[in-house]
Amino acid sequence: MRTIFHLDMDAFFVSVEELYDPSLKGKPVVVGGAATDRGVVSAASYAARKFGVHSAMPLRTAALLCPHAIFVPGHPTRYREASGEVFEVLNRFSPRVEMASIDEAYLDLTGTERLLGRPLEAAHKLHEAIKQATQLNCSIGVSTSKLVSKVASDQAKPNGILWVQPGAEPAFLAPLDVRKIPGVGKATEQNLHACGIRKVGDLAALDVQFLSKKFGKWGLALAGKSKGLDAGGWFDTGFLIGDGRNAKSISHEHTFGDDTADARTLEATLAHLSEKVGRRVREGGVFATNIHIKLRYSDFSTFTRSRTLKNATQLDIDIFETSRELFYDAWRRGEKIRLLGVYAGGFDDHEGQLDLMESDRKERWSKALQAADKLRDKYGEKTVALAAGMKGTFRERVHENPAGLPGAKKPK
Repeated sequence: MRTIFHLDMDAFFVSVEELYDPSLKGKPVVVGGAATDRGVVSAASYAARKFGVHSAMPLRTAALLCPHAIFVPGHPTRYREASGEVFEVLNRFSPRVEMASIDEAYLDLTGTERLLGRPLEAAHKLHEAIKQATQLNCSIGVSTSKLVSKVASDQAKPNGILWVQPGAEPAFLAPLDVRKIPGVGKATEQNLHACGIRKVGDLAALDVQFLSKKFGKWGLALAGKSKGLDAGGWFDTGFLIGDGRNAKSISHEHTFGDDTADARTLEATLAHLSEKVGRRVREGGVFATNIHIKLRYSDFSTFTRSRTLKNATQLDIDIFETSRELFYDAWRRGEKIRLLGVYAGGFDDHEGQLDLMESDRKERWSKALQAADKLRDKYGEKTVALAAGMKGTFRERVHENPAGLPGAKKPK
């Protein structure tokens, strides 16, 4: 029987800010930028959440809901350092650790009872160790599956522990709203409600064939999830904790402070975004076969363009050159841009067969970027950059899956 932990740091970004400025404790704090910025909320303290502020909400909306909130831009370097401290503690408890994001992780503690005690005892030991090492609070869910443990840690918040014992998974999930199932967003929730499905127990009681007919493959995944099984999305890999290859896509976006139609600025921004995406692709130990971009005009009309690459890649320059071509094919010259985004997907384990000249070019770029990544790991993300992106640098957005994530796979 597996013993899977899901650890989730409580209000992580806000809590780290409070370590550096204790006067913030107990106050409504919003991390992500100034109240007048165009960006979105990265995190909100529990005091701010009482006013309806939540992550991904526009900062200006948060300011309207909670005008007395304290807005801070965020400090990604601090968050990476704190996450690294958490990762070090986790590795003392298990060699099988999977960082799901900068503030949450899965651990496989199967077979550790003689060393750490029964699951609940081990969870308390981990909870205390995290607090001692970081001065931060966390919540821990324990069960036989990643999915149930994730739901359990959410139910244990804030600063709690919840163990769902083997065999009790369906009973634990049954009374919860279907939205509690990881991967169920607003659209799926509405579709389920339209079928009279509001609780996880309602979902579990349905015939699998009905769900398959109604929702396709996602319906089969939902059937498994409702019973506490790892299925669909993040959970496709079952118990392969630590393989770090769960992401379906990697992306970075930037919203300009002022809309711009300056081609040099736009191209430089694409280069900088491509660097961030490329670094995370390399950390994942995968190669991207698809690149696509997003551009949003001043009137909020949004367009995407994509391309399948001839050869899979993990190089910044390939991502940038493709993104630039896609951008110029899509951009209506002279019209101001509000937002740009670069995405990589279609991941493969290998880059495929290359001709001799292309192979030599790839090898030179690969060596250069490996050296650059080592410098970034040691001195920070702004240490090295593509020349084309130098004028497109911007304050790093607080990101739940940033480059340099602790535990990320490093190129050999």
